[in-house]
Amino acid sequence: MTDILNAIVLFANFVFVPGLAYGSQLALGALGVTLIFSILRFANFAHGDTMAFGTMCTILVTWWFQSMGISFGFLPTALLALPFGILLTILYVLGTDRLIYRFYRKNKSANIILMMASVGVMFVTNGIVRLIIGPGDQRFADGERFVMRAREFKEMTGLAEGLAIRTTQVITVVVAIMVVAALFWFLQKSRTGKAMRAYSDNEDLALLSGINPDKVVMVAWIITAALATIAGVLYGLDKSFKPFVYFQLLLPIFAAAIVGGIGNPLGAIAGGFVIAFSEVTITYAYKKFLAYLGPDGWAPDGLVQLLSTDYKFAVSFVILVLVLLWRPTGIFKGKVL
Repeated sequence: MTDILNAIVLFANFVFVPGLAYGSQLALGALGVTLIFSILRFANFAHGDTMAFGTMCTILVTWWFQSMGISFGFLPTALLALPFGILLTILYVLGTDRLIYRFYRKNKSANIILMMASVGVMFVTNGIVRLIIGPGDQRFADGERFVMRAREFKEMTGLAEGLAIRTTQVITVVVAIMVVAALFWFLQKSRTGKAMRAYSDNEDLALLSGINPDKVVMVAWIITAALATIAGVLYGLDKSFKPFVYFQLLLPIFAAAIVGGIGNPLGAIAGGFVIAFSEVTITYAYKKFLAYLGPDGWAPDGLVQLLSTDYKFAVSFVILVLVLLWRPTGIFKGKVL
């Protein structure tokens, strides 16, 4: 029985808890992608670098706070800087919409044109972030590092395996729940949220009903900027900040949105956790886990790892291709790309 408990703790420590935190980050990112697709009808390839931009702004404000001796106790100072990062990102995305996307929208350009414009915005944003903060790793997490340390868990339970839960993982899950709850309340209960849903379902009918399209688009960009910044900061706190990694995150975020059903907020959340747990479970080395479950003294010769962690984004790509081939509407039957 002790070996089974050790196996469960080991699995929770290296698969379940990291997958839960990573899934929360992908879900928030996918919500931003699916919101823009629902309202503006194009795939926003600049979303990953928008996350990087928002995180960069938050890091700069965090460093400023730290230089003045301002902290948030046992919590990361970045949480205090997060509203400033969101505000700066909102200004940036509204600026790109006015300078770039608005022109194509007013001229009724094809969705593929808007998508290609977002690719241009992606490269420009990536260049801005690298120019300002540099291409290397930036660690900005401070405060208490762990909620539960492995050694404390071992002493408390008497097990050979310890469960370590980082503060950033708890913050990620709690913040994600709060943000998702607030977003769903806004979309379901507020007048503006209902207008956005109506505009998403039938644009022509919504315009005939007197809904202001400019306001809907502006609110969509504001929410997307907030979601992107929060997701980016949570990912950076949990791991580290590196601009190119956020460019790579675009693949699992799009995979999450499409797997769940592009244009469906609930599907984006579900897709985020599907992609996250798929990546973590496939790239985890099960040697020690299986040794606990097997006969005494027995252990596999190899690592029993299906795929190296260097190729974890390949998991997202394979899942994305399979979903597009067999169920392009996703789990919750969103819009077809």
